[in-house]
Amino acid sequence: MQNYHPVTPQIIESLIKLLGRENVISGTEKLCDYSHDEYAQDDICHYPDLVVRPADARQISLIMKLATEHKIPVTPRGGGTGLCGGCVPTLGGIVLSLERLKKIIEIDKENLMVTAEAGVTLAELYKAVEAEGLYFPPHPGDEGAMVGGVIATNAGGARAVKYGVIRNFIRGMEVVLPDGEIIEIGGKLIKSSTGYSLLHLIIGSEGTLGIVTKATISLVPPPAAIYTLIAPFANLNDAIGAVPKILTGKVIPMAVEFIDREAMRVTEQFLDKRWPSDFGQAHLMIILDGSSEDEALALAQKVAGICLENGSGEIIFADAVDKQRTILELRSKSLDSLRKNMLEILDITIPRARIADFVRTTEQLAVEMETWLPTYGHAADGNVHTHIMKARWKNGVWTEIPGWREKYPVLMKKIHALGKSFGGVISGEHGIGITKKPYMEDFLGKRQIALMKSIKNVFDPQSILNPGKIFSEPD
Repeated sequence: MQNYHPVTPQIIESLIKLLGRENVISGTEKLCDYSHDEYAQDDICHYPDLVVRPADARQISLIMKLATEHKIPVTPRGGGTGLCGGCVPTLGGIVLSLERLKKIIEIDKENLMVTAEAGVTLAELYKAVEAEGLYFPPHPGDEGAMVGGVIATNAGGARAVKYGVIRNFIRGMEVVLPDGEIIEIGGKLIKSSTGYSLLHLIIGSEGTLGIVTKATISLVPPPAAIYTLIAPFANLNDAIGAVPKILTGKVIPMAVEFIDREAMRVTEQFLDKRWPSDFGQAHLMIILDGSSEDEALALAQKVAGICLENGSGEIIFADAVDKQRTILELRSKSLDSLRKNMLEILDITIPRARIADFVRTTEQLAVEMETWLPTYGHAADGNVHTHIMKARWKNGVWTEIPGWREKYPVLMKKIHALGKSFGGVISGEHGIGITKKPYMEDFLGKRQIALMKSIKNVFDPQSILNPGKIFSEPD
């Protein structure tokens, strides 16, 4: 383990001179908000010694030079919407909040790109680019997430099946390295074969290699029309079985989500809103876009026909914006509705053709261990979200699951082992952070972990930047 140094009063004074007293936060009550992310359990919470709120890359550079000189751990933080402890300051030190880097620097309509600082939220980004008649397809979920954070985790979301994840849209970045040097990577470029791709190495590195301070992001023209379909099926096998037939039918939807109808009942009660169909146990939510109303409608009708041929009940067509918004709200609030009785939301990604087998095996495990493991996710890209619960919801009532404390670690191991057996990986979009570290070697092997540690050492030889995330620090 590295030997880190404390934040001294002299260092605090230096930071106050640099940032202003209002942007150097101390005191237990004020630090609480920076001690955790949205991970369900509070046992990973850890208070920093100090929080700093720089305004630009220059200030961040000076902070990192100070931290390097005094060997103080620094944890970058965006919107705090993560689900695996990636921005938790496990070793204390300084939390470097990017919340003041709020500028949308440029919307370049000719090159179809936007350049924004790391603290811009997704909600702010969507609003700005849509006002200019453009469109940013990825939608990782929580619109309070910040640009820097979604880059750090290579966030995905439902629309990844057609448009890809965040990695597919990042063209350039300004990055502050652990020693304080500022580098510019990429630019307004669609193609580059110029050496190793440091751009793609930084994306998904969870703030362990450098601090992203601004990014240049690709945009696309907005779709002329969007349809949302709900296809209800009697069981999951039938629902998932329809997905490859949709894709091989020469239709690439914007999103294909599979919905556990029982879990959706919790969300209905939580929001006091109704899901469009009550038939069956598993539903597909399919979003299609087109360059014209006629094209989108034709795709929707084709997909509806495929679903009906594969055993779907009555298809619900949602073309009105308000109806689509209600459906999307119900889907996006599923996590919030389960959160108070949830221990963990897993993020395993498997080959999409194996989803039904994986979920069926998970359901069998739930029966064997007398628990509830509601599962839903992205049917067309294989990203499955299984919730480990401490209570079961039935007929509008929550009932505590006996022995949930003892079952929790066993379920974690068993479900991750299932993911590996189906050819999967630990995370498709949430990242590793703290909570998934124990499973990294099982999935990747010692050699890959060693290579990752070597890369970390090149960027950050003192291991001061977000230490203890993704894998354990070297002795």
